[in-house]
Amino acid sequence: MLCARRLGGFGAGLRVRWVSTSWSPVGAAFNVQPQGRRLDLFGERRGLFGVPELSAPEGFRVAQEKALRKTEQLVGRVCSAPPGPQTVLIFDELSDSLCRVADLADFVKIAHPEAAFREAAEEACRSIGAMVETYVCPSSRTVLGRGAPGLNTNVELYQSLQKLLADKKLVDSLDPETRRVAELFMFDFEISGIHLDREKRKRAVDLNVKILDLSSAFLMGTHFPSRIEKHLLPEHIRHHFELAGDHVLVDGLRAEVPDDLVREAAYKIFLYPNAGQLKCLEELLSNRDLLAKLVGYSTYSHRALQGTMAKNPETVMQFLEKLSDKLSERTIKDFEMIRGMKMKLNPQNSELMPWDPPYYSGVLRAERYNSEPSLYCPFFSLGACMEGLNILFNRLFGISLFVEQPAKGEVWCEDVRKLAVVHESEGLLGYIYCDFFQRADKPHQDCHFTIRGGRLKEDGDYQLPIVVLMLNLPHPSKNLPTLLTPGMMENLFHEMGHAMHSMLGRTRYQHVTGTRCPTDFAEVPSILMEYFANDYRVVHQFARHYQTGQSLPRNMVSRLCESKKVCAAADMQLQVFYAALDQIYHGKHPLRSSTTDILRDTQEKFYGLPYVPNTAWQLRFSHLVGYGAKYYSYLVSRAVASMVWRECFLRDPFNRAAGERYRREMLAHGGGKEPLLMVQGVLQKCPSIDDFVNALVSDLDMDFETFLMDSK
Repeated sequence: MLCARRLGGFGAGLRVRWVSTSWSPVGAAFNVQPQGRRLDLFGERRGLFGVPELSAPEGFRVAQEKALRKTEQLVGRVCSAPPGPQTVLIFDELSDSLCRVADLADFVKIAHPEAAFREAAEEACRSIGAMVETYVCPSSRTVLGRGAPGLNTNVELYQSLQKLLADKKLVDSLDPETRRVAELFMFDFEISGIHLDREKRKRAVDLNVKILDLSSAFLMGTHFPSRIEKHLLPEHIRHHFELAGDHVLVDGLRAEVPDDLVREAAYKIFLYPNAGQLKCLEELLSNRDLLAKLVGYSTYSHRALQGTMAKNPETVMQFLEKLSDKLSERTIKDFEMIRGMKMKLNPQNSELMPWDPPYYSGVLRAERYNSEPSLYCPFFSLGACMEGLNILFNRLFGISLFVEQPAKGEVWCEDVRKLAVVHESEGLLGYIYCDFFQRADKPHQDCHFTIRGGRLKEDGDYQLPIVVLMLNLPHPSKNLPTLLTPGMMENLFHEMGHAMHSMLGRTRYQHVTGTRCPTDFAEVPSILMEYFANDYRVVHQFARHYQTGQSLPRNMVSRLCESKKVCAAADMQLQVFYAALDQIYHGKHPLRSSTTDILRDTQEKFYGLPYVPNTAWQLRFSHLVGYGAKYYSYLVSRAVASMVWRECFLRDPFNRAAGERYRREMLAHGGGKEPLLMVQGVLQKCPSIDDFVNALVSDLDMDFETFLMDSK
């Protein structure tokens, strides 16, 4: 999963006649209710994603046993073969055979509506993880395994790769992609401690297991509600929270609630320090530091940032400090605006506190730009948005999206759509399964999942990539298509950016296919799609009223885009604070003080609003698990996306030559090329830290054209 945002829906209460507006086939397919499959008594059941074994939950055991048998054969081959390019091909096939089960199971265990499938998938993840010990698939967000003897502690397997990389003549003969993949496999070995002596190797395995347990416990704790005696809350605000007997449960910050007292209570109660969670975080950070030092790094951050665009924590902190300095004046002005609005609405209590900006900045946006989401929904039917994506991809890359009827048993829910991605000359590039609609027990996240990575097979054929895009949109009805808010539309474009990264990559090795690349580069293609989603020239191609066919007026698009810049400096400053806190936590140990004291000091330096005594926001910072030492990545990816937009697409968002250059220099390589080299290929220069900072800050500038249009 590469981006996750909670979604809401509009249009459930509307009861109006739905008028057809001549959609293209792909648009029409997403604007109608699924009709259900015709009764098929004799058709063959193919299994999930066309995998024959997965026509029933029991098939996961068959699939994993088949993968493990193949793994044993490949381990034997690579250990007995002389070192050479074939070594890397076998390693990649070995990884592919396990990833094809583990990645698929990773999706099914959280998304399948049937408990039996979810449980079987969970067991498959555990079994594959045990085989690999602590790591196998670069796309996995979860560290797998329980320390049993496995691939990452197989010394003979490690030595077969070491022999290749130790032979300078052989290394010099490898093409750049093969050499990079070999080095990535070696890095995976060494961060597991394989190069250490037996006793230290066992210590590394034990630490990995402990970190896994602590990560799971901390992640659960970040979402656990806080509990307070009911009589301690004023009676008139209790209805905003869940009641449990004599107690009130607070499960979030209630950031959008107009009542200041409700937001203050939620903030102080939800963020009140929990001793168990505090101890869990301290142990997690300490054990990560111990593991990093054991395998040869001075800090966990140095270990985590190897191979990224930033390369080291010193560069990250330099970037964050320069960005903070550039934002400083703008952030102060944003806080003054927010404080002014609070004084206007609540003159008795006008001091600006950390629970205020989300609500009052929303009030400012609505007052200045009248960008109420419900005004836009009729123009953003799901079918219209899919048609817009199809138009954009066709003009930029020469590809088209075709809706295919899945075979019986191929999808896990009847409303899942299957898209074939076809290039005008290269033919079929891969498949996207669109799991877009709400259902019970479905995770409330927008996610991209790699189910099968692309790679060049030994017989010369190309293994086509398969991905899933998961959203949480309202269902269409007989009278109403699914209508998206502007935020939902932007999220759809964002996730489709990840999908195109997977489809347009043509790497030789699945280990570096598509989004399997450094974290601070992985979000570039998806964030770039947000720029297209906010450009009138693009939006005009598809945004039309689902009843009348009227196009969305240009001034409405402009107002919407400019409204996002209201208080955007303060929002970005908050992200800088989070990223800096993450770096300090994963920096030099032992930490100079408690995690809460560090939070207070970092908040004062990088944010500006006062720390609230007896709160511990870091205990709700769930990204410390999946993005430990890498929270800065989103800011860096956004900076690169901004630079690519200005260099390639600002003048003409449909420029085919620019699209081909973007694909050739960036998308095609997945993670098979140094990320900075890919950026340099597109921008025709190597960007400096100042370039990254300036790109982010320049995006905050208001567009003068908007004011001209609004004044007419």
